[in-house]
Amino acid sequence: MPQLIALALAGAGLYAGYRWLARGMAKTSGADGQTGEATARSAADATRSATPKDLGALDWDEAAGVYRPRKLN
Repeated sequence: MPQLIALALAGAGLYAGYRWLARGMAKTSGADGQTGEATARSAADATRSATPKDLGALDWDEAAGVYRPRKLN
């Protein structure tokens, strides 16, 4: 029986800690006035900048050992 009491106390302590942490995170995320919209906008900007640029056809450059964009004639 003492094990059940200890388990219940540990569970209550974990739950209280989770609520305290969640409340603290909510305060810090809302402190600067940014909402979910601003966060989503910044995430979209990061995704856009991470998209690779299309260079068209590539040719192998033996001297450098890399592919380079094909030169237009």
